[in-house]
Amino acid sequence: MNIIHISIQKIFTRKKEVFAYELLFKDGSDRDTGLSDSVRGTSQLIMSSITSSELDKLLGKRSLGFVNINEQVLSKGILDVLDKDRFVLNIDDNIKLDDEIINKIIQYKKRGFKISLERFDSSAEMINKFSRLFNFIDIIKMDVALSHPENLEKVMKKFEATRIQLLAQNIETKEDYQKCQEQGFHLFQGYYLDRPEIIEIVGPKEAAQFVILQLIKVIKEDNTGNEKLEVFLKKQADLSYKLLQFFNNSEKLSVKVESLTQVINLMGRQKLLRWLMLYLYSELSRNPASKTLLDLAIKRAERMEADASPKNKDKAYLAGMFSLLGSIFETNIKELMTHINMDSDITSLVLEKKGIFAGSLMRAEQAEKEYLRQIMIANFDKLYTTDLVNTLECGGIEIDKNKIG
Repeated sequence: MNIIHISIQKIFTRKKEVFAYELLFKDGSDRDTGLSDSVRGTSQLIMSSITSSELDKLLGKRSLGFVNINEQVLSKGILDVLDKDRFVLNIDDNIKLDDEIINKIIQYKKRGFKISLERFDSSAEMINKFSRLFNFIDIIKMDVALSHPENLEKVMKKFEATRIQLLAQNIETKEDYQKCQEQGFHLFQGYYLDRPEIIEIVGPKEAAQFVILQLIKVIKEDNTGNEKLEVFLKKQADLSYKLLQFFNNSEKLSVKVESLTQVINLMGRQKLLRWLMLYLYSELSRNPASKTLLDLAIKRAERMEADASPKNKDKAYLAGMFSLLGSIFETNIKELMTHINMDSDITSLVLEKKGIFAGSLMRAEQAEKEYLRQIMIANFDKLYTTDLVNTLECGGIEIDKNKIG
């Protein structure tokens, strides 16, 4: 199981209410990557931010998430899938600015994103570096520890009559906090107010790079319609799930998803392409059984699709595909299904094995078990005792310890 570590630190208003959380991806050694050093890290954080129930609960309905960015992240286009109403693009102080990067930042601002500056030290060099962007900046995170008092005062006067919110960063003591309050800062962040907390996010199982590249090729080269896209996506159970999950989390539509065609039409080819590019950057490892489980999900879905009436074939396919997601993602299926606004017939089957597709699912499972029973008997001597014990225990079958050995 892949675990992603994210450092979170609260940002407060003058009334000490939580305004936002700064999100920082941490690498395998549990060190801060700063995100500016890791496009992959940023991609994983973005994917987790979109799909994680833990982060969703953390941010809630009103709090924002600050995501640190630099020129590499901006140039890859991986920020396009973020919800502009939930995330602030926090520009790294060491970003290498040129006309192309400045235009990228302005484009994101015009799309409705809030833009902030990280570790602003109030120096003349810093003011000169970001002068072309001040009209598009919403928040300046002013480093009160690095800023010279006279420079800090001048910068605050420069922006006091503007719409820009000033955030006091690196507040270490009670005295620092009181002084920043008196100086008129709007927002506050630092160890005195809140120390960073590490949360663990279960990383999604990504489709193989080859599969994603194939789908990107289909999107870019085939403009005759969405039929090929749907056929391709139907063959990738985990990829289809993450697409549906992203769609429901980002679009804010009360749409009951009944087919992949519906998602593709509502989402649009360009947004789908961008999502796939992000998915490619954030690809994670899978366990050895994943490919077999995916193949099993596809076969089950095809069998159920064939059983269904003409009007329900799309739903039957999705129902069969999602019925194995708990195994594919090594997690509780109920937890997964909370992230998708699925049709009630599909949800009933996946969570309770009830509804109009229940009979079809039972027939598919029976056929699968018959084959697996045969292969287990034929290869019983090759199986490890521990694997057999784990399988039985996970299936809720009690083992008489006195009869072992």
